[in-house]
This record gives sequence, structure tokens and C-alpha cells, in this order.
Amino acid sequence: MLSELSVRTTVAALAVTGLLAAAPSATASSRQSAAPPTPVAAAQSSSSDVTVKMPATVADRLGTGRKALIDAVSTDVLSRSHDAKGLAPKAAVSKLAAEGRKVVVDVRTVSRDWARGVAYVEAPRTHHGEPEGWLYIAHRKDGHWVAGLEGDREFADHVAKSPLVGKAERQTMTAYAQHKATPQKQTSSVGTLANTNGLLLPWMPDYYMTLTGGAHSSNGSTGYWSSLDFSGGNASGRVRSSREGTATSMCGAGGGWTRVIHPGGFSTDYYHMWNTTYYNGTSIARSALLGNIGTDTCAGGSATGAHVHWSLRTYDANYVGQYTWLNGRTIGGWAWWNGSSQYTGCATRSGVTACPGTAIYNRTS
Repeated sequence: MLSELSVRTTVAALAVTGLLAAAPSATASSRQSAAPPTPVAAAQSSSSDVTVKMPATVADRLGTGRKALIDAVSTDVLSRSHDAKGLAPKAAVSKLAAEGRKVVVDVRTVSRDWARGVAYVEAPRTHHGEPEGWLYIAHRKDGHWVAGLEGDREFADHVAKSPLVGKAERQTMTAYAQHKATPQKQTSSVGTLANTNGLLLPWMPDYYMTLTGGAHSSNGSTGYWSSLDFSGGNASGRVRSSREGTATSMCGAGGGWTRVIHPGGFSTDYYHMWNTTYYNGTSIARSALLGNIGTDTCAGGSATGAHVHWSLRTYDANYVGQYTWLNGRTIGGWAWWNGSSQYTGCATRSGVTACPGTAIYNRTS
């Protein structure tokens, strides 16, 4: 199957086409939140193939192994994508391309036989929703690349061994990837245990934003109702991490999508932001600044009016990362409940019910 993915890597500077976001160079500083350097090279396949983002330094270090790495990562991505399941890789990429959607593999850092980065499948641009995306770490063994996508067993193994994972990041990610910290399980048909290990809403405590969308699926159509939309308020539109953890800018520098992996088995996604801080596996504190509410669609979807699309993720028993039910969980001091349809759900706190259109204060208890 790998040979079916024809990824023709070039080292032309294609950023001028507007098709590629900036990508950082492969240095130790790339794990810091400082603005990354402008790439001097990137790569893109034809419209029916996988889109590749790769700085020149990374391309040089990979050499002739570039295509094999992209094939390994993209094949895993397509096997995990909800919209590509059951299709051969080439057929899946062609199907997505016909919908105006790209499969993107972003190779950010390499060291000898290790590589890491981000890969995602763009969301449909016909409706509001979040793309499917994964962190990945790949290892070349006996001349073959073995890719581990966030949530699978190879990822857990690679996190434990790869020199591209820092000590602080490994401490958080290993427990998460190996499922040592298990999120509370569902206890009834109406909800889950409230414990989310102290997650806050995505802005500063004791400030408010307006709930514009109750519980809905991450892609706006199918799947668990894991997401909430917020805008306005007195938090100056600043989006902040729900808890400490390791943060990654999923679309690269300037993109409006960030994922934070938290201790305790949860991670959170933040989409549609602008003026974002660049992170690449960076350790951050609770309420760290991620960006501002916006209408960015760096990886597909659509947005009408500045807001943040916030989503809750966890792992199932098979180590597969997925978005998870909000119903019955407490975030920011509020218990969140599904409505009769997507986007209509409300939150309760101390006898008060807040539905879409209501200003909600972010509380630590």
C-alpha cells in the first residue's frame, strides 16, 4: 500500500503559493514557544497526493528516506481517519481531494533514525468543525520507518525512547500515552463522572466568555459531543490552556489550532484562534496564553464570527486517541449536559443553568 502514495518531495520555496504554513527548522529551540524561523524549503505533492511541510534542514537530513517516512505516516493517518476508513491510501487521498480537503504531513524535527511532527486530515469547508489530527513520532529500524500516531502503542513506545522528546514532555506524555492515568469511565446512560482533573474553561479564571455553542461533535456532524464554542466576554478574547501540560501548534506557526496534553489522561484542542503563540511539544503552565478568539480555518472547517472551538479528548482501552463525551463532566466549575440536538446543550452550577447566549464565569472549583 505504501507505494500507492506518490509523494514527490521538492525543495522549492512554495510558501509563496499560500498553500503552506510556515514550519520551524529542526533545532532544539523548536520545542520552545518563541517564534520559529521562516522555512527556506517546503514540499507539496500534486492535488491528488499528500501535502508535505518540511524545512530544508529536515529534508537534507532525511535524504532519500523522505518518501518512505511520508508514506509510513500518511498510511497510518488514513487508516485512523474517520472519513478514509476502508479505502486504500491512494483512493482515500483522491476522495478527500475531490472534497477540497488535504492530507498533511508536517515533519518538524529529525535526529538520526528518529522523526517527529504533526499530521492531519482537513475538515470539510462546507460546515463548522474541527479537523482530525495527530502528533506522531517515527523510528527507522532495519531501513523501514515505523510511525506511531498519538494514541497507539507505537507512539507510547517511541515517546519512551526517542531523543526528540524532552524530559518534561516525556513525563507528561508517557503517562498519557501508556494509559497510566486513566480518565473516569462512564457510569450511567445519562453521563459520566464529573472528575476531569481540574480542567478549566479556555480563558482566565474568574473572567467570563459567552457560550455560543453547547455540546456538539468536534467535526460539527458525527461522533461524541465533545466540543463547546465561546466568544466575547471580559477576558479580552484571550484563549488560555485549560490546565498545564505540553502544547503543540497543530497547523504550524501562525495557525489557529493548538493541542495541549494534560496530566491525568485528557487533552484539549483549541481551534479558530488568531495571533497564536507557537508551541512544539512545549511544557506550559495552566492558563498559558495560546492565542485570541478568531475565525482561522488553517485545517479546514468554517467559522462565522470570532470564537474558540474547544474540545475534550481522551484515550479508549485500545490506546486510540479520540474526542469524548462532555455530558456530565465538570469543566471550569460547570457541569455540562447534552441538549436535544447539537449546540443546544447547557451547563449547571449551584442551581444556575446557563445555555447558549449566556455569559459564563470560569471557576476553579
